[in-house]
Amino acid sequence: MNSLLVLAGSLLLFAVAYRVYGRYLATKVFPLDDRRPTPAHTQRDGRDFVPAPPLMVFGHHFASIAGLGPLLGPAIAIIWGWVPALLWIVIGSILVGAVHDLGCLYSSIRNRARTVADLARDVAGQQARILFLLFGIFAIGLAMGVFVINIASLFAPGKEGVHVSEAVLPSAILIVLALAMGVLFYRYRLPLGWMTAIGVVLSLYFVWLGVRMPITAIGGWELTPDRWTYLLLVYAFIASVSPVWLLLQPRDYLNSFQLFLGMGLLFAGVLVGGFEITAPAVNLSASGLPPLFPMLFITIACGAVSGFHSLVASGTTSRQLDKESHALPVGYGGMLTEGVLAVLALLAVGAGLGTEWGARYSDWLAAGKGALSNFVQGAGTVVSAVGIPLDVAKVFVATVAVGFALTTLDTGARLVRYNLQELGRACNLRFLENAYLATALAVGLIGFFALLKAPDPVTGQMRSVGAILWQLFGASNQLLAGLALLVVTLYLRALGRPTLPTAIPMVFMLAATLTALGLSLRDFWNQGNWVLFGFTIGILMLALWLVVVGARQMIGRLPAPLPEEGT
Repeated sequence: MNSLLVLAGSLLLFAVAYRVYGRYLATKVFPLDDRRPTPAHTQRDGRDFVPAPPLMVFGHHFASIAGLGPLLGPAIAIIWGWVPALLWIVIGSILVGAVHDLGCLYSSIRNRARTVADLARDVAGQQARILFLLFGIFAIGLAMGVFVINIASLFAPGKEGVHVSEAVLPSAILIVLALAMGVLFYRYRLPLGWMTAIGVVLSLYFVWLGVRMPITAIGGWELTPDRWTYLLLVYAFIASVSPVWLLLQPRDYLNSFQLFLGMGLLFAGVLVGGFEITAPAVNLSASGLPPLFPMLFITIACGAVSGFHSLVASGTTSRQLDKESHALPVGYGGMLTEGVLAVLALLAVGAGLGTEWGARYSDWLAAGKGALSNFVQGAGTVVSAVGIPLDVAKVFVATVAVGFALTTLDTGARLVRYNLQELGRACNLRFLENAYLATALAVGLIGFFALLKAPDPVTGQMRSVGAILWQLFGASNQLLAGLALLVVTLYLRALGRPTLPTAIPMVFMLAATLTALGLSLRDFWNQGNWVLFGFTIGILMLALWLVVVGARQMIGRLPAPLPEEGT
């Protein structure tokens, strides 16, 4: 199968879905009204609530939700064949992920930018609010721990896998450019257009310079993975307590242009390269391959649906939206754009690896361990079809991946802080409401997962459990999406709105993720991995408790319609 035909068909479906289903949702299910002032205006504080141009909000939102998820997920899931993975990416993005993101964003902007967890109190009671907060804190902390492990591994030099010390310089410079842009735009009101052009050109120049100036040490101090982990945690703390206008908005905005350029180069490579998909359409014979259901649906998370998006939409994006109508392109359109990215990642490993595909995907463990390497190699090959040298193309692809992992990291730390502060208010724990203390606890939780190690079953040496955490992250992340859809469904029911667009995907996600967690429990028991076995038990208990609370509300008497708050 020619990769261009697959890409063209996917783009057509996404475009039709936005025009037809997106418009239906924005008028009948989540009616958007620009006459209502958004929380960015009514609660403007110059720190977290700051109205921004729609393109900048889209850049922040897309940069925050993208991360490594839509790259790594398809790069692993293609082991089942490119057809099952493609179907889940396209159908999941249109009917599940984009509905989930728009629903969470709408519910938040209509309720003073309150989070989905806080909204759970109105539709299912205080107990549901606390359960959702606890689950969200754990799920985000776990996800960001996985991201720190991957970033540290990419930055640090090593003998195995992909290491891009060349990406350190452009990643650091992007932060400096973002700080300058934030000050110049918000303090001195300089035009956004020419600042964007200069910022993008400079960021690309430092990508080129980074190829020639890889950073592996500072003053003789070798930057090992553990040292990078601590540096990343310090960065996450500083970035997450800074005002959104100073770093978060401009850095995500500038970074989004790198990703769009990367997507454009991948598209151009597919267009001119004539790549044939060498991966099998369906593959169920790889060694150690787990069952397609439910594992496919948690392996491809962010590329189809992601619970993390609910926390971004209701935690940071809803506080920056200038008009309600912007929720459609940012929420629904942002998820479809991520679906396009996931399709490109799937084609990169399905076609870009060529005859190497069979050797790289001979067994499940190899596919998981080498996913990032496979993506960088395949995507670099596709990009090189437009005339860019292969080594430069691979570094650019890796730099884009690292950049988006960093944007997601500090957004995630900020979201854990929000949830901890909200938990403090819910439980009357005043000390948790302090922004700096809550941030320190958030970064500490992320660091716990990032630094967690377990003995290697073969050598007995302590090693990172990042590969195992990715599986647990996928299950908890998708379960969070199901729980967010449950809250949005209860909210729509209380308003007397149609609930099937959210209820059907909710049931599917809960069924798939709870089954996957059950399989993980069995595996951790057999491996004697009692730490992760205990974490998984905790996740299941929180989730099942919240599902029971929500189910009682669903089958109970229809409550009086909730007042939608426009201020």
